Parts: sequence; structure tokens; C-alpha cells
Amino acid sequence: MKHILFAFVLSFIFVFHSSSQSFPDTSVIRAVRVNRSPTLDGFLNDDAWALAPPISNFTQRELREGAPATERTEVRIVYDDHAVYIGAWCYDSDPEGIVASAMKRDFDIDVEDNFEVILDTYHDKRNGFLFVVNPHGARYDALVTDEGQSVNSDWNGVWDARTTITPEGWFAEIEIPFSTLRFPDNQEQVWGVNFERNIRRKREQLLWQGWLRNYGIEKVSRAGTLTGLSGVHRGNTIEVKPYFLGGAENDTAGRSSQTKVGLDMKYSVTPTLTLDVTTLTDFAQVEVDRAQINLTRFPLFYPEKRDFFLEGAGMFDTQFGDQPVLFYSRRIGINDSTRAPIPIVGGVRLVGKANRYNLGVLTMQTEAAAGAPATNYAVARVKRDLFQQSYVGLIATNKQSSLSYNRLWGIDGAWVRSDVFGSNTLIVGGALAETVDPGVVSDNLAYRLFVDFPNNFIDHFIGVRVVQSNFDPQVGYVDRNNFRKYSWVFRIRPRPEGIGMQYIEFKPVDVDYYTNVDGSVQSLDYEGRLLGFQTKSGEYFEWNFQRFADAPHDSIDFFGNAIPPSTYWWSRWELQFETNGSRALSFFSLYSWGSFYSGTRQEIYFSPVIKLGGRFTMNLDYKRNYVQLPTGNFVANEAGTTLDYGFTTTLNVSLLAQWNNEDNELSMNFRLHWIPKIGSDVYFVLNRAFDTAEQIRPSNTTVVAKITYLFIL
Repeated sequence: MKHILFAFVLSFIFVFHSSSQSFPDTSVIRAVRVNRSPTLDGFLNDDAWALAPPISNFTQRELREGAPATERTEVRIVYDDHAVYIGAWCYDSDPEGIVASAMKRDFDIDVEDNFEVILDTYHDKRNGFLFVVNPHGARYDALVTDEGQSVNSDWNGVWDARTTITPEGWFAEIEIPFSTLRFPDNQEQVWGVNFERNIRRKREQLLWQGWLRNYGIEKVSRAGTLTGLSGVHRGNTIEVKPYFLGGAENDTAGRSSQTKVGLDMKYSVTPTLTLDVTTLTDFAQVEVDRAQINLTRFPLFYPEKRDFFLEGAGMFDTQFGDQPVLFYSRRIGINDSTRAPIPIVGGVRLVGKANRYNLGVLTMQTEAAAGAPATNYAVARVKRDLFQQSYVGLIATNKQSSLSYNRLWGIDGAWVRSDVFGSNTLIVGGALAETVDPGVVSDNLAYRLFVDFPNNFIDHFIGVRVVQSNFDPQVGYVDRNNFRKYSWVFRIRPRPEGIGMQYIEFKPVDVDYYTNVDGSVQSLDYEGRLLGFQTKSGEYFEWNFQRFADAPHDSIDFFGNAIPPSTYWWSRWELQFETNGSRALSFFSLYSWGSFYSGTRQEIYFSPVIKLGGRFTMNLDYKRNYVQLPTGNFVANEAGTTLDYGFTTTLNVSLLAQWNNEDNELSMNFRLHWIPKIGSDVYFVLNRAFDTAEQIRPSNTTVVAKITYLFIL
């Protein structure tokens, strides 16, 4: 560990880069109370808007850091007892060039014109509610934790927006109910706030505050200040959302039908603490997982998509990073091996903030199913804010059934500064955890230490983590144990002028080196970027050299070809090219070649995106791996497509189709989503699967209709 820290300090002697630029002083925007709220129609012609003072001092973050905006943007804020209203005047000298195609909720904000607002309602300069709207009125929202260390984009708050496009540009009205937010119960409210506008045809990114490239809108410690809010209260509201589900299934076992009724309830225990209760929880409307062919010896990680587990999910993140994940909600209600659902009886969650403490508690009960007993899952988390941006936290989990138990406790923390060498960020963090199982008394720890310098010009990370042989987080996730992992990343991104480049990127080292306890190699993943660049027009290129090692103790099987236990070293080359995703036709491509264990492997990946008429998007992708081994050759094929069509911002349909030649199954997931009012949903879902092993024949058909309706008491 001493050698790692010494290397980190020594490297800074050579890569020291002090920013001479400064950001403007924090600005203030004042909200004005109105007796009559503006009509939410996107026209911004209500008398209420004339009462609020505007702000318009936006500055470029990209492409020219610190340059004035090329198009004028104006923002005003008003409020009443119910909600805060944000008006955005996005003037545009070429409205025909506005880039917007998405209509659905949670669109891709990286490829569309949009306006963004983040509200730091606790004014703790750490966390925020992010709301985004595009020129069509499509909405995106996220919970930002620890200034972007965690961004939960799957959170769906109750809020609304309307937009219009005119010869002068595009304009947006945003309504955010106070019941959607969390803030202290003070007579006078002072919040952090920042705004961002993206003009995609120019690839121009504008921010009101914190416009340096090392920052961004998630860096709420650099946000402006919202004043003028007085006498507003979130209130002890109760949100009740019952659901009704009806469906039928036809498979090889025959036909079956089901009806199901359940309930979700949200109660404001205090203005900053929210209690959620769920009964007979069902997630039939959730988009299916993307099937993948696994060409490693480690299990694949699938992200959480279920609504109930997504709100406040960042609260349970720790400084272990990608793994071990101490709380992995997909352990609850989903079979680990088959990914089939396990019935959830119900659960309770309490999440929020009390002074400088962030709190999160969750408990869920599942039924006995698929050979597993009825099981209770629980997690508790508390984080204490320290200094301006740092924290220390505790976490505990418990899995309890009639047969056994598994418990975990952990502590983590991070010291963060955003003014190192000027405007750079430096993070020093660590974590320690222990699992408790019947009969296990030793080798049950995991710990991590790291130093991170994650900045635009220089990105430098160095760290070590250890997972002992008996560490087993059964309410979490880890793909292996009994290892020491040493990580080192160094990337430099200069921005030369006059050659059409946004930046050039070199990454001499990006390595994860795993060893056994005795120091012998367990595996190695190394990538060196000989050349990478992004053009000012939005094209991206990478040329990488990769080096791998693996030392399996057991035989690995790929398509019937066995890799015997041994220590393998091999090298590969990789090329990537991606066009500007804001265009009507764009694509991503990858080609890699070289060795693979004791043989060779050639990989091709191609994914075009087609956008038509401002409402229709089609994503296609195809991956082909051709592998030659001493025991034989095989080809791994994966193909998929996603079609999205938005009739309006509250009515859209999507189709996901996928196939691979390992499962030999073609599966299709069709979903219609209608939002009759914000917070309520109607879903119609059709899943069809076809066996393609010998001939294409149906193997399973499921039809589900689900209605949820929000009542606010």
C-alpha cells in the first residue's frame, strides 16, 4: 500500500496541471410568489412570469470553455403554495436546426437539445434533484448523490412540463410540486440551483454557474442560489397508488391466467423523511433484461430496473465502487440463476435527511418459491456529512429465513476537495466490511483504499481492494472472492487548437491486477489507449492495446470447448469509432482481434441508430465473436433491436427483440405506456419467445395489462 501511495504522489510531480482560470462568484436567482399560477402550456405569456426577475448570464462549458453563449437563454422562477414553476426561454437563431426526436420519459439527454435544472433543496452542496426537458416536452429526471458520484436516472418524480417551438426558438414551462421534493421545514427556504442548456447542432453546452469542464451541473457545490421561497411546505401528504393487473400465459406447460391487486403508499413522516410501503409488489411492466453471451468465467451483472428499488438507491452506495456491492436489490424477488421473479409479500422503506445525517432503511419479505424458503431482506444505512464535501457512513444488511441467515456490517467514507491546483477535484476514500454466517469466524472481510483525481485534463486513479475467501454478501454482489486487486488509471486529454479536435486522449495505463493471497496472478485486465480523439463535429475514435491474464482453477466451457486449468497470458488490439449521436443516422462500431486463452478471438460489433420524423427511433445491434481454440472453433452471435415511437409525451410504444445462438431463443417484448395523469400509468405488455434451435416455433406467450393510479390525500 505504501508503494501505491508513493507512486500516486510521484506521478503528480510529473503531471501537475494548475488551472489558471476562475469561475464567477455565485449568482442568485429570486423566485416570486404568485397568487395565480401560470398555465402550463409552454407559451410563457402569463402575467405571472413578468413578475419574476430573469437571469440570462449563461457561459459555455463546451466547446469553448468560458466563451459567451451563442444563443440567448433566459430563466425565471415563480411559485405558489403547491409547486415551483420554472420558465425557460431558449431563443434560437435557427429553429429549424433544433435537434429533438424523443417523446418518451427518460430520453437520451446526450443527443437531444434540452434544458436542465438541478435543485439542491437541502442546500448541503452535495445532493440534488435533476429535471430535464427537450423541445418536444419529453421529460428526464434523476437523483444526484455526492455531486455526481451516484446519479440515479431511473428515479421518476411527479412533475410536469410543456414546451413550444416558434420562429424565435423553443420555450419550456416546468411545474415541480413541493411534495415531489425534500427540504427542511423552514419559513424561509434557500436552495442551491443551476441551469444547463444544450444546443446539439453546435455541440454547445451552456451553464449558468460552475461552467468549468472540471465541474458540470451535478457539481452542486458550484451552483447558484435560489432565494425568495417563503412559507412553503412539503406537508405530511399521503400518496396512495393501487394497481390492478390481469394477464395470461401460454407455454409448454399449458395455459394459465392471473389477476393481481396491490398497493404502494408514500407518506411524509417529516418534510425530509419519506416512508414508502408496498404490498403484493409486482413489476410486470419493467423492461426485460438484455440477454448476453458470457465469454468470461465470472457471472454477469444485471442492473436494477424495478421502480420501488430505484428511488433513493444512491443512498445505499458505498466507496467500494463497482464491487463488492454491499446492497444489490436484485437479490430480492429474483432468482439468481434463472432471473425468474419470486413473489414479494411487501416491504417498507424510509429514506431522507435529518440535519447532517442521510438515512436509509429498507426491509422486504418474499414468499417461499422455486425451492427457496420465505426470506426477509433488510438494509440500513446512515451517512454523516463532514466538512464541505466529505462524509463517513455505516451500512448493515441482513438476510433471514427459517433455514439460515447472512449479515453484513460496513463503514466507508470519502474526503473530497474541488479546489485542488485551482479547480480540480481530489477524492481520498475507503471502505471496510465484514459478513457473518453460521460457523464462519475468519477470512470474512473486504476492504478498499483509493485516491482519485477525476478531472477533465488529467484523470488519475490508484487503489487497492481485498476480498477474503469467506466474504459472502448475500444481500449484495461480488463476482469472486479471495483476491487482492490493484488498480491504476492514468489518462490525459489535451485540447489542441486549429485541427478540428475537441480533444485528443492518451491513456497509457488502465489496469486491474488480481492476485491470490500468496501473490500469484489470478487475472489481469490492462488497456492502453495509444490514440483517442473527439472531433468538434462529434465523431469519436479509440485505438487500444489490451493485455489479459487468467488463471482458472477449474475448467471453463465455451460452446462445448473446454479451457483446462492453467495460467494464460494473451494480447489484443481494439478499434472503436462512433459518429455524432444527434444525427438522424448514427452508429457505433468496434473491431478487436488477437489471442484468447490458448487460441484466438475476433470480435465485431456494429450498432446503428435511425431517427425519423421526430418521433421514431430504431436502435439495431449485432455482435459476432469468432473463437478458435485447440479443442475446436465456435461463433457467438448476438443480435437485437429496439423500436420506440412516441405519439405524445404521455403515450408511447416500444419493442425490444433479441436473439443469440447460445440460448437459441428469439424473444420479443412489446410495451405500450400511457400516462393518463402525471404519477398514474397504464401498461400493456406482450412477451413472446420462440425456440430457434432447429426451427422457429413459439415457446412462450405472455400478455399483461396493468393499471396504477395515484391518489394524493
